[in-house]
Amino acid sequence: MVVQIAIPNSNSTVSVATGLFINNEFVPSVDKAEEPIKVYNPSTEEVLCTVTSASVKDIDVAVAAARKALKTTWGKNVTGFERARLINKLADLIERDAQTLAELESLNNGKPVKIARDFDIGDSVGCLRYYAGWADKITGQSIEIDRNMKVAVTHPEPIGVCGQIIPWNYPIQMWAWKVAPALAVGCTIVMKPSEITPLTALKLSELVKEAGFPPGVINTVPSLGSVGGAALASHKDVDKVAFTGSTITGRKIMEAAATSNLKKVSLELGGKSPHIIFESADIDQAANWAALGILYNTGQDCTAGSRLYVQDTIYDKFLSVLAGKAKELVIGDGFDESSGGGPVVSKGQYDRVWNYIDSGKKEGARVVIGGEKRSTPGYYVDATIFADVTPNMKIVKEEIFGPVLSVGKFHTEEEAIALANDTTYGLAAGLHSTDSSQCHRVSTALEAGTVWVNQYNVLYNNVPFGGKKQSGIGRELGSQALDEYISTKAVHWNYGEKLDWPL
Repeated sequence: MVVQIAIPNSNSTVSVATGLFINNEFVPSVDKAEEPIKVYNPSTEEVLCTVTSASVKDIDVAVAAARKALKTTWGKNVTGFERARLINKLADLIERDAQTLAELESLNNGKPVKIARDFDIGDSVGCLRYYAGWADKITGQSIEIDRNMKVAVTHPEPIGVCGQIIPWNYPIQMWAWKVAPALAVGCTIVMKPSEITPLTALKLSELVKEAGFPPGVINTVPSLGSVGGAALASHKDVDKVAFTGSTITGRKIMEAAATSNLKKVSLELGGKSPHIIFESADIDQAANWAALGILYNTGQDCTAGSRLYVQDTIYDKFLSVLAGKAKELVIGDGFDESSGGGPVVSKGQYDRVWNYIDSGKKEGARVVIGGEKRSTPGYYVDATIFADVTPNMKIVKEEIFGPVLSVGKFHTEEEAIALANDTTYGLAAGLHSTDSSQCHRVSTALEAGTVWVNQYNVLYNNVPFGGKKQSGIGRELGSQALDEYISTKAVHWNYGEKLDWPL
């Protein structure tokens, strides 16, 4: 159940346990009802290995393990100081193994090793440490009722067993975003990584055990979404489900949660985020941020600034500068130090992105750069910019999740706001202007959970993140994420009032 995966350009290998991680052990499926999951390298299109795929019965076993830990060795049975110590220990181990984890992430996801190591893993270590700092600071309230007779006290308690379902675009970072706040308040976890990118979640599970977490606190169950994800969403002994992924799947999870046991749900879903460039903007800097907004992680980002609106007075000039910036980014093999982006994650995603590119051409958008397939192996999509788009084009309305940018123009501030808000999504938005009054007006008017002013795609562990409209409910990061995993109990204490009876 352990495979050795060769690291390119070296004589080394990395070992990965391919079983299900339940009760701090890697175990086989209890019924082997599901075929093993084939794991691919998107840079070569070759199979890296296969991992055990959890069945519905395996999910039951994992949930039972999490429930037992909640009642015995975790939950209310361990202090915030101990939770903090263990979370910090886990962060230390991830930092120690950052290079190995980054190499494994690159092999399975495609992103450059340096990006995985310095950004995704660096941020994940920071996320764990941030929430470790919160673990011994979870406080309730003493509420005055009548000082002579009564008081009310609130107790923030862990909500319980949490099913966490994470996507393939940031396998390590999304793991940390989900795990850290849940552990900080004392919840136990059944983690379902994407079936496309399960390897680093399995490797992180080894570090969970090494850090000293009790068995059952974190369980890892790679599985098809239609099996494991569906089972967690509908499980009657799961108290909360957290999901990051598509809006379509988010609806299914919410419905399953409602029709099973009304478990709490938090959803971070899709986006079609607008990015506005006003005529007063610093054009060079705005072009840098716009390029980052669509090309970071090869566009496989829920917050990708995929709809760019440029004021008509600078439209042609800005397009020219932006195209030059986009051409400078090297999209190549993740083990090449010159690569700033890698392939898209899978054949399915590759086909999806190219279908959108073909649609853009057919609907009359002008190709500024890109839009041509490579003849070499790997799921590579080069930076593609469409100009002169109209609001009803498919590439403008729908989330693509690739390095494909739609650029349109506007004349007035009011028109820019209307174009930006013309979407069912509301995850993020950005604007560039040196007019401070305009920055305030527009950031207030934009319908998005996150708005960037004179920057884009930068998040911090202490700042809440989440969507409006069909981009989700609930918040991740910041102190607000703790609330997603807390159930507040109110205790009413009568120490003086005498009740007369009958009424």
